[in-house]
Amino acid sequence: MSDEAVSIERAGPSDAGELLTVQRAAYLTEAQLYGDPFLPPLVESLDQIRAVLAGDAMVLKATLGERVIGAVRGQFSDRTCLVGRLVVVPDLQGQGVGHSLMNVLETAVTGRADACVLFTGHLSETGLRLYRRLGYTETHRERVAAHLTLVHMRKPLAPRPGLSPLG
Repeated sequence: MSDEAVSIERAGPSDAGELLTVQRAAYLTEAQLYGDPFLPPLVESLDQIRAVLAGDAMVLKATLGERVIGAVRGQFSDRTCLVGRLVVVPDLQGQGVGHSLMNVLETAVTGRADACVLFTGHLSETGLRLYRRLGYTETHRERVAAHLTLVHMRKPLAPRPGLSPLG
């Protein structure tokens, strides 16, 4: 990465187009890995992303200068945050952007959620390693297609004194 610092903040409706672009770029490798060009993040429409941004979800974006380089979503069900669509532009993957997005999301939802849950594909070793390093543990696996088993993971959230969630 450049000498500029990565900034993480809440995404708004005006970010929908850039989030869609980053999401599609990031999920192309997943589509190739699973031999499936119709993964939900690849077929999600601009209007669907706008609806998520207008709703109750916590959507964070990572920027480097003016460029959106990553994003993550947290959607709520009772006291649980369902983490989804963690994406980083392909040229900056493996440089800590995803890790930072997850840390900021967890801090932002602590207090509103007692735990974060997520799922990823069984072949997504990079993602699985990241989630394990962040303290997520596997709860179960779910075979959803001949080529895809989802690995479900969970992390309890403990209050973090002195850290305030994003507004």
